[in-house]
Amino acid sequence: MSVLLQIGRRPPEREPRSDAGAGPLGFGAEAKVFRSAHGAHLFVADGSRIYDLPEAAADRLDAWQAASRDPAQDAVLAAELGLPMWGGEGLPGPRIDGTPAEVPPLSSLSLNVMQACNLSCGHCYADEGRFGGSARSMPRETAFAAVDRLLAEAAPGAGVVVGFMGGEPLLARDLVHEVVSYATRAGAATGHAVRFALTTNLTTVRPADAELFAAHPFTVAVSLDGDRTGHDALRRAPGGGSAYDRLRAGLEVLERHGRPRHLSARVSVTPYTGRLIDILEHGIGLGFDEVGFAAVVSAPDAAYEIDTAAFTGFLEQMIECGEAALRELAAGRRYPFGNFQTAMYELHAGGHRPYPCGAGAGYLSASAEGGLYACHRLVDDPAFAMGSLSQGPDHDARAAHLTARHVDRAEPCRSCWARYLCGGGCYHEVTRRGRPGCDYIRGWLAFCLRAYVELGEAAPEFFRQTAVSDLPADPAALAR
Repeated sequence: MSVLLQIGRRPPEREPRSDAGAGPLGFGAEAKVFRSAHGAHLFVADGSRIYDLPEAAADRLDAWQAASRDPAQDAVLAAELGLPMWGGEGLPGPRIDGTPAEVPPLSSLSLNVMQACNLSCGHCYADEGRFGGSARSMPRETAFAAVDRLLAEAAPGAGVVVGFMGGEPLLARDLVHEVVSYATRAGAATGHAVRFALTTNLTTVRPADAELFAAHPFTVAVSLDGDRTGHDALRRAPGGGSAYDRLRAGLEVLERHGRPRHLSARVSVTPYTGRLIDILEHGIGLGFDEVGFAAVVSAPDAAYEIDTAAFTGFLEQMIECGEAALRELAAGRRYPFGNFQTAMYELHAGGHRPYPCGAGAGYLSASAEGGLYACHRLVDDPAFAMGSLSQGPDHDARAAHLTARHVDRAEPCRSCWARYLCGGGCYHEVTRRGRPGCDYIRGWLAFCLRAYVELGEAAPEFFRQTAVSDLPADPAALAR
């Protein structure tokens, strides 16, 4: 078997997986045969490794799985075919087993500076920032205490991220400006480089805000739902005005007065969202550095949620967007489809993890009152309370979170070949809706595996342009 790519960190010295009661997982949980324009390939979940696979071996593995054989015999076949799986003599143990991750130092903290919003959107997970409660804003002393806590809990000399969330954080613009100034000074004093992230509807941005974004290392994510018709259908502005027109005016402010280092568009996909490829190209045409999609799985109004059946159409449209990205990038042209590019870089770096993001680990979110929660989507949820700014992060709560939610301890995740790319799904969505999108995730990742091989053959220089660590992301993802 000729190796196409073998990537990932050196595996730790440990015994093969020995979770209590786990039993043999079998080929379907540890690997996947897939095909590209260049032949058959094998994806190995451990380390996200990809290999060329002789066609005869691929056919045999396909037939073996179709026959629903005893998973305990899969290792025998793997050894016979020389597949690099399951440890064994001369092979290392797995990079990931059921052992929970150690609680890391804090590296990212988002501040819910304004738990209120100037728009009314039925699909907003935050219920206009209120999270089922009342509108409120974060006091200045609480925000400064959050910065102090982040720097105190961070590893010495490590970079940190301060995020601004809501609601609409620019309704608290004076506080945002003060926190950026304070965090920059405080970080310099403690030896921590501070970056910033802000999520906004961009309807209230002012020249001074744009200047702030340009003067500091900012990632700004803008909520976008399509063109004027599509955006305004999902985002109601007070007084009946156009939220889209205000967004376009905000983009003009950024162009005139200062653009952040990275400006992305996030599209929340609902049953009412238009054709994704049209929205993607519209967003690219508006000049965003990245345009990405996220299905609305949990919303205050269930009419805006994507259900299991709707995920089929969502997958078809995502692959349509992915095919467009593959064509353009293979030809050496820019096409910043965020979901696709992130998947390509993750696969290239051998990204594999037992959690979906850094929530509850290196990332926490502070409520307006100073409570700490696993992430910005779980603010005010007592099941994900992780301490307070005054007392500090609750180490035991974070450790319990990492123990309970390791992907190898979750069902049906532990038997899925895609588990270390998916991580088990967003905690907010899983606790409220379960996992209705598993088939979608597997379908999308199967497409990405094929696209990765084909893009690597057509344009290998693409993977030399940007490292995964350079990719902008939300605060939780930055803390992976």
